[in-house]
Amino acid sequence: MTTSTLPPNTHHGVGVSPGRAAGPVVWVHDRLPDPLPGPAPTDPAAEAARIRPAAEAVSQRLLARAGTADGAAREVLTMTATMATDPSLLGKAEQAVTEQGLPAPRAVFEAAGEFAELLAATGGYLAERARDVLDVRDRLVAELTATEPPGVPELTGPSVLVARDLAPADTAELDPRLVLALVTEEGGPTSHTAILARSLGIPAVVAARGVLATNAAGARVDGAAGTVELLDRTVEPVAATHDRAEWNGVGTTADGHRVKLLANIGSAADAQAGIAAHAEGSGLFRTEFCFLDAAAEPDIETQRNAYAAVLEPFAGKPVVVRTLDAGADKPLPFLAIGEEPNPALGVRGLRVAFDRPDLLDRQLTAIAAAAAQTGAEVSVMAPMVATAQEATWFAERARAAGLERVGVMVETPAAALTAEALLDEVDFVSIGTNDLAQYTFAADRMTGALATLNNPWQPALLRLIAHLARAGLEKAKPVGICGEAAADPHLAGVLTGLGATSLSMNPKALPTVGATLAKHPLQTWQEAAQAALEARTPTEARQAADHL
Repeated sequence: MTTSTLPPNTHHGVGVSPGRAAGPVVWVHDRLPDPLPGPAPTDPAAEAARIRPAAEAVSQRLLARAGTADGAAREVLTMTATMATDPSLLGKAEQAVTEQGLPAPRAVFEAAGEFAELLAATGGYLAERARDVLDVRDRLVAELTATEPPGVPELTGPSVLVARDLAPADTAELDPRLVLALVTEEGGPTSHTAILARSLGIPAVVAARGVLATNAAGARVDGAAGTVELLDRTVEPVAATHDRAEWNGVGTTADGHRVKLLANIGSAADAQAGIAAHAEGSGLFRTEFCFLDAAAEPDIETQRNAYAAVLEPFAGKPVVVRTLDAGADKPLPFLAIGEEPNPALGVRGLRVAFDRPDLLDRQLTAIAAAAAQTGAEVSVMAPMVATAQEATWFAERARAAGLERVGVMVETPAAALTAEALLDEVDFVSIGTNDLAQYTFAADRMTGALATLNNPWQPALLRLIAHLARAGLEKAKPVGICGEAAADPHLAGVLTGLGATSLSMNPKALPTVGATLAKHPLQTWQEAAQAALEARTPTEARQAADHL
């Protein structure tokens, strides 16, 4: 086995941000002690009245931090601030004070804990937000008890952070000059922590089981291989080393084979970050931002203005707009879908529109209007399509709204296995590797114990992608990648070797991916792709590319 050459004190996880670094370990304590129930308050109404001012104070501090951040960090801090003042969470905590006689800190603790458990049990996107809720809980409890919230301690020098998990709001403000690498025992490759680590260029390994059972003083981290060597002695800090080179802004292999390098965006700030990173366009414009805090469906004009603000920086460039990806696993107040026994497998994505086609039609009208207003070369695609019949239904409605170029996301094995039929109905497909992995392996992508199954280097996942790429070549239609897999430089090369025609990713990853792709001709990437397909494990598949 290849792992036999590694030191015995090496832990394996999932590499989510490439680069190698070494340095002294700083342990991050991830939570406060549980507040005790304590005696019932003598004035329950006054005790309950403490909760909302505390929440407002927490929210304002987070918003102030968001004001000095940008890109993904700003988005995460703003979202956490909004969550801190969530009416349903605060209302439940207040009710626990007035009806159960709990002190405010304990009431917040229990209300947020129940909410987080519900999200974790739901699976999918909402399970990823459970960690955010626990972060908000601890901040509210700290505010109510006048104590310091848990989190990253003040660093006195360059360090490797090791934690059970990191709160996204803490990750958003890490200083790459002091944080050499991140290691967590829990978490998954699509968590906010992983995404932010990539955006900051900090090597990171998640789901490294067993790291908390050590008393390491130093660590060596390989964020590409997903390995963490823990040492009982300190080591001199070694800043992160990346396989970086200059990129000219055009996605090509060394022999000139073109692969468009695009940005995943979900806000106007993301769009600006994409342009700053020389993105050739956007392969995934998430439109959920327009709906998340809305008590009622935004009207067409409101949607048009919101979409236009994001599309405007991409005037003259291609942008693929994904229609609303919501449902029971991503609840919106005005949808009223209700509870489902397994929301990740329930009414979500395009399935919502089958019962509410008017909702989809209004969104498509707004997207078409925003495209005409801004001059962006807009295509539209639907999420969670499973059959060619569903693709046809969506394509007809999109074209009726004036959107000529129509595609679908491939996130289910059913869609991947019927690629030829799908491509007969639409102009392109885009592979969402995060969900495709989750559904292929029947493994919740936020469960740390299953993170290896959601590793995008899994040979089974690569074989599905290869099948889709062959179908695209046969039908002379594009097959793009818009999942987090595209942000891994060597995996991006392998995906190109498999036949992907475009790669869309976090804007921060674009220069490294572009430079790495240009190092080798297409044939070399094709050989690496074939070796990865024939591998037995994700580790062997990665080694096939790393040893070019």
